[in-house]
Amino acid sequence: MHIQKRIIKDISDFIFIEDELSEADVIFLPGGAHAEVPEHGAWVYKQGYAKFIMPAGKYAINTGAFSGVQSKKEIYSKAYETESEFYRDVLIKCGVPEDAIICEKRSTFTKMNAVNSRKLTDKMGMKIKKAIICCKSFHARRCLMYYSYAYPDTEFIISPIDVQGISKNSWHLDPVATKRVMSELRKAGGQLTDEVDEFLGHRESSISPKIKEKIFV
Repeated sequence: MHIQKRIIKDISDFIFIEDELSEADVIFLPGGAHAEVPEHGAWVYKQGYAKFIMPAGKYAINTGAFSGVQSKKEIYSKAYETESEFYRDVLIKCGVPEDAIICEKRSTFTKMNAVNSRKLTDKMGMKIKKAIICCKSFHARRCLMYYSYAYPDTEFIISPIDVQGISKNSWHLDPVATKRVMSELRKAGGQLTDEVDEFLGHRESSISPKIKEKIFV
């Protein structure tokens, strides 16, 4: 039992991250279809922690279209075409002014949420020294990894929200939640392998200068 508790604790501490909020330049919202994430982002914004909030996302790469709102459909019932359009509507309904919302509309998976957000902030001349990421709690580790990859000189604060009944304290009690968290663990270890090798100096960058220029300029 001691070993099992240790494994659960180690996984929980790695996947589920939460920091103390402080003032930042922007609030990032990685794309999705659950209203709780932009609602939480709106709450953070209204506490005065940032002047801008940036929802990201077109739709999931494996669906080819926005799959529809997955929570609170009775409140957010429009025919949204993209994740960022959905998030924007939630933010406005929650009292965030339209001129504070900057939408990234092209990305189809989390890593590109971060990379395309970087392209957009660079194009706008925004210097992001500190940023808050509002995301699903079980998605926190990967969001931090991806946005840190896109913004290597930025300090990040993670402000998560529990969604789909998955939390740090109870994920291991439900088979569906356990499967989702273990999937996050696997992805965190596999999807940024080249970038981690590059960061540690084990290999040269796997991204050519021309591609880097297209991504970050």
